[in-house]
Amino acid sequence: MDVTQATQPLRTIGSPSWHGRARATRRFPRLAAPVLLAGFAAACDESPTDRADAAQTPLRVQVQKPPPGVDIDRRFAPGRVVDAQGRLGWYPHEGGLLRYRVNIRFGLEPHTMPEGWHFGRVSAVATDSANRVFVFQRGAVADPIIVFDSEGKYLRSFGREFDFANEHGLRIDRYDNVWVTDNRGHTVRKFRNDGELLLTLGIEDQAGTTEETFDRPADIAFGPNDEVYVADGYGNSRVVKFDPDGDFLRTWGSPGSGPGEFNLVHSLATDSRGNVYVSDRENSRIQIFDSEGNLLRIWTHLGSTQGIFITPDDAMWIITHRDNIEGVTYGSLAGRIMRVDIDTGEILGAMESPGHWIDVSDAGEIYIASLTGSVFKWYQGWLP
Repeated sequence: MDVTQATQPLRTIGSPSWHGRARATRRFPRLAAPVLLAGFAAACDESPTDRADAAQTPLRVQVQKPPPGVDIDRRFAPGRVVDAQGRLGWYPHEGGLLRYRVNIRFGLEPHTMPEGWHFGRVSAVATDSANRVFVFQRGAVADPIIVFDSEGKYLRSFGREFDFANEHGLRIDRYDNVWVTDNRGHTVRKFRNDGELLLTLGIEDQAGTTEETFDRPADIAFGPNDEVYVADGYGNSRVVKFDPDGDFLRTWGSPGSGPGEFNLVHSLATDSRGNVYVSDRENSRIQIFDSEGNLLRIWTHLGSTQGIFITPDDAMWIITHRDNIEGVTYGSLAGRIMRVDIDTGEILGAMESPGHWIDVSDAGEIYIASLTGSVFKWYQGWLP
């Protein structure tokens, strides 16, 4: 499979590189040489007739065993390693292992929050221009929005007076304003960095499909001209676009699995050209649109993506799962962080991490919000 297909309009590329393990094992019960099971991925670029033929004649791709310590090039041979006795081995890290270390108790050790405070389920995390870390959490003891410095020291908190029904998404725009989605309250709120409410989109506790209402919104993104995009994703299946003042501009999307249709719009982000990358989570794909909602291409090889983050210089990061069943059944535990080439969709590196939300600071540190009640801070500091 040529990953450059990702740049072609309306072209679906790839397959989830973790899929098809049981199927591949049955197809190749015992092999005499190290191979990669690539039939499932190759079939994704074929017609239904081609796939039926392939089912009758299994595809076998011979791949040289790499030298010790060298990852297999997963762009061209996705699958699982099998040794000379036919035993399944570990998956390689797609694109190579990302060399980061992690603080798994960010904001909790040392404990600097007010006495008795702790995180409930942490749904989102974001950083501002000063590398302050904003944590959106669902616990009843602490305030819903808690702010730390980059070392995890408590600074301040706010948001309790809004009585969020279900804290979900948090993003920070280029002016350091803080935007949050209340998933069950059907609202998007914009705060100043210090917590002063500036704007509310949607009608509190009223679900709808009009220009003024949402139905369980999940995420927010900002265009290069300060446009605001809302992932109106749990109850509705659409993206809603507003101007910088919060006035409605347009919407696109409908329920389904066809091109331009969605089954849970969970996350979205924009690049420097204004294109909108939408996690169509339950369909296990990312759909990419221009700023007017015209579909450009579809990526199906990245699994069931929980969160997308794109830096100002178009470095793309995701937190993802093999498929939507794994994401839901395992409670967002068995995930992976991936660095993705924004032009081709090629996976440039990966590492394991649970997580529901991802943010990358200006300092290059990766923050993950986990529904386990944790914030993970990934930083460079690989041990020799």
